[in-house]
Amino acid sequence: MGQSMMSKMLNYIKVTKKYIRRSPYQALSAVLIMIITFFVATVLALLTYVSYSTLHYFETRPQIIAFLNAEATPDQISSLQKDLISDSRIKDLKFVSKEQALNIYKEATSDNPLLSELVSPKVFPASLEFSVTDLQLTESVFSEIGKKDAVGQVVFTASLGGSKSIKDVIDNLRNITNYIKIGGGVIVSFLLGSSLIILLVIISMRIASRREEIRILQLLGATPGFIRAPFVFEGIIYAILGSFLGWLFATLALLYISPSLVKYFGDIPILPPTTNGILQLFGAILGIEVLVALILGILGSFVAIKRYLKI
Repeated sequence: MGQSMMSKMLNYIKVTKKYIRRSPYQALSAVLIMIITFFVATVLALLTYVSYSTLHYFETRPQIIAFLNAEATPDQISSLQKDLISDSRIKDLKFVSKEQALNIYKEATSDNPLLSELVSPKVFPASLEFSVTDLQLTESVFSEIGKKDAVGQVVFTASLGGSKSIKDVIDNLRNITNYIKIGGGVIVSFLLGSSLIILLVIISMRIASRREEIRILQLLGATPGFIRAPFVFEGIIYAILGSFLGWLFATLALLYISPSLVKYFGDIPILPPTTNGILQLFGAILGIEVLVALILGILGSFVAIKRYLKI
């Protein structure tokens, strides 16, 4: 039974290859539209991942720095730390002493040693750095911490600018992510629809050119499944080949520009940090696209052949 099924499959593939060789330009057109569709789909999927990674980075990094008064006593600092630790809105609390602040400054100015020689630990206040569990809570936490006796000044992370800029950064990132999801979904849906229509047209043309052959097979008692199989295989080949090549071209393009992207984004982990993580990301995208392509190829072929058999 297994050998019989395998023999039928090989026969269908053989017939399909013969059909493709007879009209190579139609086959090339179908594959090209699939390549374009899944190239764009891969790029949009990667852009969505990058935007989510960037958004997650800014949402989870320390966002608020509370600089302590020089007159603050150890008891006041310890009490403030306990209050912050017990606050369910706050996470990732970190105490930075004056000496640690000086070391951070020295590392940042390592290319100009004279700057670090002119300062001492007394210049830098101790601080508490932390983030919030929800960015919507940022303003209320910011206001409350600023009223503490041990706190001299409260600021957002220095690299993000003032108290308004971090919120603008997060809001802009969220908007970009939503634009990519919505706009990308519309574009990919349009391309998938176009691919399906072109596949339907090409398969229908294949069927029309073999009308007499199909009628002879029907007269000889061939089952609809036997007649349909080569056209279904043809649609599947177009779809899977196009999806793989589209994914491959997009992946190679990203790998080519990834060093520049990583350098531009700096510490922001826009891609998985490990080789296994990158392979899993690209493998997941490929798996989803091949599945969609398989459905697209089967659907287009079935609709075309079913319409002809009805006629």
